[in-house]
Amino acid sequence: MLILLTNDDGIHAPGLRALFEALQGLGELWVTAPSQERSAVSHSFTQQGPLRLEELDWNGTKVYALDGNPADAVKIAMQSLLPERPALVVSGINNGENTGVDLIYSGTVAGAREAVIFGIPALAVSKLSRSYPDFSASAAFARKIAKGVLERGLPSGILLNVNVPALPETQIQGVRITHQALSRYEEKVARQSNGDGVSLCDWVDFHKVLIEDGRGSDVEAVRAGFISVTPVHHRLTDYSLIPQLEQWDLNFNQEADPRLRGGRL
Repeated sequence: MLILLTNDDGIHAPGLRALFEALQGLGELWVTAPSQERSAVSHSFTQQGPLRLEELDWNGTKVYALDGNPADAVKIAMQSLLPERPALVVSGINNGENTGVDLIYSGTVAGAREAVIFGIPALAVSKLSRSYPDFSASAAFARKIAKGVLERGLPSGILLNVNVPALPETQIQGVRITHQALSRYEEKVARQSNGDGVSLCDWVDFHKVLIEDGRGSDVEAVRAGFISVTPVHHRLTDYSLIPQLEQWDLNFNQEADPRLRGGRL
């Protein structure tokens, strides 16, 4: 049984190594990750040009670094490296939270989402704070939930997005099953001149703000000291709005194709 690991912090990130050590014994571990940090690249992937692979050795295990993004890492692993389909893909452990609006921007989540597109169960695992260096709690929980997915499976098209507070295991309050918070980033931008009359933008600060009250959300859970587990579907269609849109007068060039009178083909 194969388990593929990836991340967006890069092949040398301590979170990836902690994940690798934590999942020992659950299956045959393969690692394919970006050669450099690729945080906040979302689901971008390389459409043209070569992706160069470098083979490294982690205590007798071959791991692979490539000069691409997390989605590239999963694609390359699935299509040219792995001898068989993995039973699970785990992306992380990200050094920083991936809650709320982060799910749009996160390369960590994108690595797991790419696996789901291939039909493979997947986890995205993140530790809340970059300033907290200890990955032990997040690694321990990653093993626990990975084992659960291997034993019970996940519905098609679903990944689990996991966020662990930056706390020792003894101070974590528990686990909550959550939804993605409706949120956005609020940025403060300072403009400075470089002396030649050209203005430069310096991003000096940003923080996440909730657009709703946050009850039951991933943001609320981790802020209260709980591990957040959020089931996320990669399909983005809002099916509830389709009947309403069909009532709009959107018909166009009906003479060319009368089937359009129903609002869709």
